[in-house]
Amino acid sequence: MLTWDDYHQEDSMAATAAPEPAVVAAAAAAQEVVTAPEPAVAEPAPAEPSPQAMQAAEAVIANMDASAGVEELEMGASRLSVDEKAMINCRADLNQLVPFKYDWAWQKYLDGCANHWMPQEINMTADVATWKSSDGLSEDERRIVMRSLGYFSTADSLVANNLVLGIYRLITNPECRQYLLRQAFEEAIHTHAYQYCIESLGMDEGEIFNMYREVPSVAKKAAWSLSHTHELSDPNFSTGTIEADQQLLRNLIGFYGVTEGIFFYCGFTQILSMGRRNKMTGVAEQFQYILRDESMHLNFGIDVINQIKLENPHLWTEDFKEEVTQMILEGTALEIEYARDTMPRGVLGMNAAMMEEYLHFIANRRLNQLGLSEQFPGVQNPFPWMSEIMDLRKEKNFFETRVIEYQTGGALSWD
Repeated sequence: MLTWDDYHQEDSMAATAAPEPAVVAAAAAAQEVVTAPEPAVAEPAPAEPSPQAMQAAEAVIANMDASAGVEELEMGASRLSVDEKAMINCRADLNQLVPFKYDWAWQKYLDGCANHWMPQEINMTADVATWKSSDGLSEDERRIVMRSLGYFSTADSLVANNLVLGIYRLITNPECRQYLLRQAFEEAIHTHAYQYCIESLGMDEGEIFNMYREVPSVAKKAAWSLSHTHELSDPNFSTGTIEADQQLLRNLIGFYGVTEGIFFYCGFTQILSMGRRNKMTGVAEQFQYILRDESMHLNFGIDVINQIKLENPHLWTEDFKEEVTQMILEGTALEIEYARDTMPRGVLGMNAAMMEEYLHFIANRRLNQLGLSEQFPGVQNPFPWMSEIMDLRKEKNFFETRVIEYQTGGALSWD
């Protein structure tokens, strides 16, 4: 049997072999001088390791202390049991995925893989025509599109950085880490989607991508997220003490409860309301897919936070509960300020007052999910259609657009 090296050697020899006589004769007739071909040069044989090097390698292997390696990997000789697993500060082997302790985390990973999509699959032709038309959108509608892309294009990059640099390292459960890998990929898709929209519409990329520095209502949200998730991106931060564990919990609530759980909702509602009116339908469809991904991210994060509370009840003190409640209220106030900035007048069947009521409703939901008391009693959801959009089981007409669940392969049930 020929190996790759055999093929490579045959090619080399063929390239340096003597030319055919007919070719030599033709060259001589044209130039009256025939140069003898260069002799084939044999490829050098691969260098063999010296006996001394082999002996040194064998000596190192013979002297290796297997138990020291096991200790370094923080695992023992016995097989891993479910009871050894924990959400944080786990000393068991993180390389062993099973047995699962948190089946919900593995299920979310499977659901995320089934619900796959890519931005370039969505047709932006109608959006480009609408955006370039002088009467396609009102100034207020154009403001909403630009503000949304300006905030989200950098917010999801911040989210991805926190996931990759901090949360993955600090969460010590392999099935949760498996989902975090999927979430990080989805955040990359979201950033790709915003860039795809910006490029397709021919927007000023410098203006859009720098809004988080230049537009106050956008900058305040970004600044709050950075200040309340700082430890997640600090390579020197580690858990293991009450103070550090509580700080991680505080960062996770800032990350999942506020950044993903409150700061995304005004922009999503605005863009999806635009799509409901048959405007910027390509952008709206991408936001719809992103919102469904983010809904799963949020639910996963809340489950992680509550599991940490369950396993470490000493962290969930009365003072800490009050602090977390204040964080939710701060995030809600910043999102309301953003709503007023993006909607100085009524637009798309909504206004800033309606959005404020909706954000109070969302804040109550987050507080309830964390086991805290509602701060806006009696508030109602003025946009019930948002709940329908987030329902992963709801499908669009197959002949109007792609199935909204965007599931891959045999994962989609047509029943």
